[in-house]
Amino acid sequence: MAQDTADSVRFDAHGIEPIPDHGRDSTPWEQFWIWSGANIAPINWVLGALGVTLGLSLVETLAVVALGNLAGCAVFGLCNVMGHRTGVNQMVLGRASFGRRGAKVPGVVQGLLAMAWVGVNTWVVLDLMLAALRQLGIEGGPWLRYIVAGVIMAVQLWLALYGFYAIRTFEKYTVPVTVLVMVVMTTLALSRAKVDWTSSTAASVPDKVTAVTQLLTAIGVGWGVTWVPYSADYSRFVRRGASSRSVFWASALGMYLPTVWLAALGACLASAGGSSDPSALVVSAFGSMALPVLLLIMHGPIATNILNLYSSSLAALTVGVKVARWKLTLFAGVVASVVLLTLMEAESFAHAFDNWMTFILIWISPWAAIVLIDYFVLRRGRLDVSSLYTGTAAVNWRGLLSLGLGVFAAWTWQYGLTPVMQGPLATAMNHTDFSWLSGSLVAGGLYYLLQKTRSPEARAIEADR
Repeated sequence: MAQDTADSVRFDAHGIEPIPDHGRDSTPWEQFWIWSGANIAPINWVLGALGVTLGLSLVETLAVVALGNLAGCAVFGLCNVMGHRTGVNQMVLGRASFGRRGAKVPGVVQGLLAMAWVGVNTWVVLDLMLAALRQLGIEGGPWLRYIVAGVIMAVQLWLALYGFYAIRTFEKYTVPVTVLVMVVMTTLALSRAKVDWTSSTAASVPDKVTAVTQLLTAIGVGWGVTWVPYSADYSRFVRRGASSRSVFWASALGMYLPTVWLAALGACLASAGGSSDPSALVVSAFGSMALPVLLLIMHGPIATNILNLYSSSLAALTVGVKVARWKLTLFAGVVASVVLLTLMEAESFAHAFDNWMTFILIWISPWAAIVLIDYFVLRRGRLDVSSLYTGTAAVNWRGLLSLGLGVFAAWTWQYGLTPVMQGPLATAMNHTDFSWLSGSLVAGGLYYLLQKTRSPEARAIEADR
């Protein structure tokens, strides 16, 4: 048993090469804990509360969150299957669609976004930690925020530096305890809150449709899709003998259950007149019990951030950066700290985060559509892994063209908080936001048509390069 424990926290020296069989000792159940831990985070309260803020009733908000995540988490589960079958991380798998050099474009974007996500999530941890300190009577002034932020970032970096095996162990042993705390927390919160099920401020049908589309982008379909570029980074460690079905369900449910659960809790508290700020939600709902709850639920954002730090380093390696993974993880921490400082000065975190979600979906949704269609439809799940690493550094211009037009299509139906993120279709159609849908359909459909019109001989040559 002692040897098993030591092995589980050994240093992860793997880069972006396929994981050898002796390194693939994870189980689908461990994948469930990884993705549950990443999503048992108060940030989902903010997004659940956003539905009520946008004008929907509690019932309408719960329906959008529950149904939307069925689609988003299913897409996420399919990408986990890709990682398990190949043993390859997600951004390298993208080389099949874009070519070895062409895949550097989404690799750069994903690396930067993963670093920025750390800053976004750390803001939530910082908010909760400061609330916990206030409960203890500690008011350190503005400098306390920066000291606490530095400590939190250091803890996250320490775990991420060790890589997958440390991440797996951390999630495996901390998430079950956190789930129990969340059960108690949910029971206490709902017993004290005066939940309003039917009141809404969006009176007209067009206004409700607008609110539904914006909520789908933030915490419905959009939430699962934003995790797609990370998925195979962890499922590549699942032992070969596990079934694709078990990998799909473990990862999809690991994403779905905590996301819907916490978004529903945030919506319930918001309907009762609570704030959308995470710490304010806790303090108002739990009173004297807020301190232990605040301390325990800080686990969620940290569990999310260690995934972001690890995956950002893999994205950089995919681009061709010749630096050890752990050094890239340290660099990611620096970038994330800059993002954190920016968010600490924002007037409204909920609005800033909504703007952030809208921005990242316009590239992830078309990219995910291309990767999934290439692997499951065009290749029918059969991929020569060696071709991802060897041969000429080709660029598949069909893939990049489809991605570019997909991003443009997503932008046209995107409605963010700043004018540059408000596309003409979204503006003309009462501020609706179908960016994830328009981007996916245009990019995926165009890629399919362009690839199918090529001769079988040309496709075979490209596959060998």
